[in-house]
Amino acid sequence: MVHHLQSLQDFSKKELLGFINRAIELKKERLSGVSHQQLAGKTVGLIFEKPSTRTRVSFESAMYGLGGQVIFLSGRDTQLARSEPLKDMARVMARYVDGMVVRTFGQQVVTELARYSSVPVINALTDLHHPCQILSDIMTVVEKKGNIEELTIAWVGDGNNMANSWIQAAGRIGFELILACPEGYDPNPEILASVLEEAVKPITVVRNPEEAVAAADVVNTDVWASMGQESEQEERLAIFQPLQINAALMAKAPADAIVLHCLPAHREEEITEEVLESERCVAFDQAENKMHMHKAILERLLGGK
Repeated sequence: MVHHLQSLQDFSKKELLGFINRAIELKKERLSGVSHQQLAGKTVGLIFEKPSTRTRVSFESAMYGLGGQVIFLSGRDTQLARSEPLKDMARVMARYVDGMVVRTFGQQVVTELARYSSVPVINALTDLHHPCQILSDIMTVVEKKGNIEELTIAWVGDGNNMANSWIQAAGRIGFELILACPEGYDPNPEILASVLEEAVKPITVVRNPEEAVAAADVVNTDVWASMGQESEQEERLAIFQPLQINAALMAKAPADAIVLHCLPAHREEEITEEVLESERCVAFDQAENKMHMHKAILERLLGGK
C-alpha cells in the first residue's frame, strides 16, 4: 500500500515518533562515518511551485545521502503552469520516479496528486500544512530538551501552515501547545477543532505573547508575511510587532527555554538579532535537522532497504 505524507494526521503517534527516532539515529550514523545506501537505484522527483533554499537542498542532500537520485522541477518546468490535469501528471510521473516531493500553494494540489499517484507523495509545504518542517523541529526539541510529551511548546506569531502542523503534532503526539496570535490571524479553525477532539494535553490560542511563553520550554516563531502575502507586509508589521521574539519577551520565559525559527529570518521583525544569535536559539541546528528528517521520511516511504 502506498503511504503518502499530506499532513501529520496521516500517521499515528507511534509512526511520527518513529520518524523522529530514526532521523536522530541516521544523524548519529552519518556523524560516525556510516555510508547510507538504502535508496540506491531509486529516484525522487522534486516538484516546487514555490521557491526554496533549505527545503530543496535538504531533500536533495537527503536523497543523495541515501544513495538515490533527484530530478528537480520548478513550477515553470511542469505542465502545472499549463493547466494539465493533476491526475494526468500524477499517473505519468509515477511511472518515472519512485516518489514525489511537492512544494506548492494549495493543499488540493498535494491531495489530488496523492489520489492518483501509485508512488508516495510528500508534502514539502502548502499554504495549509508544513509537516516535514514540524517533524524536523520536534527532532530538534527532543535532542535539546528530551521527551516532548513532557514539554510545553509556545508558538508566537501568525496562525499559518506551521501553526496548523504544530497543532496536529500536539494532538497526535500529546504535548501542551500555546499559540499567541493576533486577532484575525488564528490557525485554521477546522484543523484546531478536529485536533481538540483527540488532544490529551491543552492546546490553546491566546493574544498575549507573555502568557504564551510564561511556562514554555520552547518558544517558536516564523516570518509574519509568508510567500504570497507580500502585499500585506506593511500591515502585518504593525499588527504583529507586539509579538516580536526579543530579549524582553524571553525574560518572561523560563531561563532554560530554547528558541526555534524555521528560517529564513527577518531580523528585527519577528525575531531580533540579539535573540537569533544567542545561545538559546537553535535555529541552525534545526535547519540541519531538516536533512536528517528528510532522510528518515524518504527511507520509510520509498521503501529503503
